[in-house]
Amino acid sequence: MIEQLLRPAVLVPVVAFVGFVIHQLFFAGPKLPKLPILGAKHGDWFPFYQATWRNTLNFKAAVLEADTKYRDQAVLMPVVMASNMVLLPRSETQFVTDQPDSVLDMHTQAIDSLQIDYTTTDPSLVHNPVHHKLITTTLTNQIGNLVPDVAEETAWGFDRHWGSSTEYHEVCVYDTMRRIVGSVTNRVFVGNPKCRDPALLTEGMGYAQDVPLTSTLLRMVWKPLRPLVAFFATLPIHLRTRRFEKILAPEIEKRLADYDARQRDPEKKSNGPEPNDFLQWSIKQAKDSGDPYMWKTATLAGRILLLNFAAIHTSSFTITSAILELAATKQEYIDELRTEIEDVLAEHGGEWNKRALAKMQKLDSVMRESARLNSFVTIGLSRAVVAKEGITTPSGIRIPRGVTVNVPSYPVFQDNQIYPDAEQFKPFRFAEQRSDESVEYVKRAAKAFATTSTDYLAFGHGRNACPGRFFAANELKLMLAHLVLHYDIRLGGDRPRNSWFGLNRIPPLEATIQIKKRTVKA
Repeated sequence: MIEQLLRPAVLVPVVAFVGFVIHQLFFAGPKLPKLPILGAKHGDWFPFYQATWRNTLNFKAAVLEADTKYRDQAVLMPVVMASNMVLLPRSETQFVTDQPDSVLDMHTQAIDSLQIDYTTTDPSLVHNPVHHKLITTTLTNQIGNLVPDVAEETAWGFDRHWGSSTEYHEVCVYDTMRRIVGSVTNRVFVGNPKCRDPALLTEGMGYAQDVPLTSTLLRMVWKPLRPLVAFFATLPIHLRTRRFEKILAPEIEKRLADYDARQRDPEKKSNGPEPNDFLQWSIKQAKDSGDPYMWKTATLAGRILLLNFAAIHTSSFTITSAILELAATKQEYIDELRTEIEDVLAEHGGEWNKRALAKMQKLDSVMRESARLNSFVTIGLSRAVVAKEGITTPSGIRIPRGVTVNVPSYPVFQDNQIYPDAEQFKPFRFAEQRSDESVEYVKRAAKAFATTSTDYLAFGHGRNACPGRFFAANELKLMLAHLVLHYDIRLGGDRPRNSWFGLNRIPPLEATIQIKKRTVKA
């Protein structure tokens, strides 16, 4: 009995809740506005704290109640993971998007949420995220040139982790896809062969798992005590960081030496063409800055580790959900999708490229529909109020500095008025809308996988929307297309349900499907 109570799954929420109550009672943050408390019930002695416990245990019920019972007004949404949080009505989504960073800041909220000053060995990498510029400019502009590498790595990854057996056998979707996503994504980050190093992928995935849990625990600790607690709590994270750096160091040092040699002699080609990946772009950016700190091995490795944290986890969840939806849907939909992929590829000489991916609208629709139905984003546009005077919402609510605001996302995705038959997976829902030529082109184009709106917050919205979403969309579509072309898939039974973990939904991580390799015509 004692051993069961000491299990992390039981101990963590209990300790977190106790810490939250102590923190709120004795070290409360900004004074919250007088608003309805979501989750509070008539007769509660301590409505705020009792609501916190209820909302933490069943966040799905909380976010649905907020959007039904309090559809047109702001509410306090106390949960262990975010004590000072106000959920605004969905009607104010665009208002949040329009606010400048000097008023509502996503960066400040993310730094606090992930306790960056403790969970990263070098917090300045996040406080000064110069790599973001490379994502929004160089990475996005290079998508077309990167597609062949992504396609090659995708084929290698599926051969390695799904095999070539022509007899049906089971695979765990999430476990195999996170490894495939890891090598494919790192092909763009650090190139081949480093992208296939299992040790590098293990440390990157472990880091992505450790940071959210550790940061949640640290937020429950009184600030003056956090440095002491963090010293012990973050040891696994810092060890992973050092191991990741050690694995990547030889490649970084070789790249730096080659770069310097080329700068001294631009005609020097003894080491072959310059790599076209994120590490190389980071080296050039660092050297152009003139700041030696920027091209330190630890600095460059740290930025790649942060990219692994940001990209692999979310992409693995997204592709896992899409595969499970396809495996559970009608075979005729898979056949129709396969036909589109084959036809478009034939038009492009059998070669994968950006134009071919853009033309596969049914493939794009499958990804967007799955993201709508399974997005881990249940409340969107998390922003910290940073304006000294606070902010006043369109409904007249004044919210002080230090409070976090959000808007509903999950209830919008489930809204039948916006998405008819919202509870159903309709793979070609958006392809049908994009093919309706009676609708102007701009509105049809807005139904693409990577396009955001106030009704589609899977990637955020506005100027702070996910900067890497265009690359991620092409990467995920190519992986799903490869799967559909080269494998038959089926699910023995109903699609396993998603789980709620804190504020997020995640796919069933242990779900399996049956697969077999197809014979593809040349």
